[in-house]
Amino acid sequence: MEPVSHDRLAGISAFVAAVEAGSFAQAAARLRLTRSAVGKSIARLEARLGSRLFVRTTRSQSLTDDGQVFYERCARALEELNAAQHILEAGRDEPVGRIRVSAPVVFGRLHVTPVLLSLAKRYPRLQLEGIFTDRLVDFVDDGIDLAIRSGLLADSDAIVARRLGEQRMILCASPAYLESNGTPRDLADLTAHRGINYMRGGRIFPWPLTDATGRKVETEIAHRIGFDDIGAIAAAAVDGAGLAHVPYWLVNEHLQSGALVGVLGEASSVMVPLHAIWPRTRYLPYKLRVVIDTLLDAIPPSLQPANKLADPAYSP
Repeated sequence: MEPVSHDRLAGISAFVAAVEAGSFAQAAARLRLTRSAVGKSIARLEARLGSRLFVRTTRSQSLTDDGQVFYERCARALEELNAAQHILEAGRDEPVGRIRVSAPVVFGRLHVTPVLLSLAKRYPRLQLEGIFTDRLVDFVDDGIDLAIRSGLLADSDAIVARRLGEQRMILCASPAYLESNGTPRDLADLTAHRGINYMRGGRIFPWPLTDATGRKVETEIAHRIGFDDIGAIAAAAVDGAGLAHVPYWLVNEHLQSGALVGVLGEASSVMVPLHAIWPRTRYLPYKLRVVIDTLLDAIPPSLQPANKLADPAYSP
């Protein structure tokens, strides 16, 4: 049997990545190569095989019949190689390799960064990258191994999810704002107030609140200012710009200091689930299991109130 050279494997990896990513440019980002390097690698593969694998135009690319057959075999072969590597990794005491973790910006900075720093100190052969963004990332296109998502998840056979905990929300405002505009006592009172809204892509996200019967209702109130960053929303609330509906962990210190005051009590105390999700594979890499387990240990305690004064259930 002819030995498999590194160049042959590199060409196959680039080919499979180009198929799954949908473009040479996306494959290059995923493989951390230049687009030119991916193109040359696939060109050499096509020359060696004596067959065209792609039909390429300036706007699109598609597989030829030969390319489709070759992709199916190569994808299975690479999956077997990955499975073999994961089996070996499972027998190690130390995780090795790169893990890219995506999380919402503020949550990532405050909660995920300390976990990654702790892992980096504990496992010197583990390479960790935090990609903090509020947009929904794509595991393949963005080269993400693990993502943290807030809110309900859509059913999918392609991903696996582990619940990290729940974020308790709180509706709050500065004392100065409440003194000028009054304190709302029920949901109906919100019509006389202005909110600081979370906005992304031109869309305003309503607040999930609960009515007197305990039923969750999506609530929108008038606003003059909005942000796509919850840290900016909290800062605007402290500045007196209006009511804000944010996770209590974000404003915990402001609640304790009195810079913010919780309103509506349990009506604003909605619990929002938080999950770690990753692509479904036959074998979970040991390095990924270590990161997931560490997040499961570290995140839930960080979501709990520091004291009763910070808990929305104890707000007026």
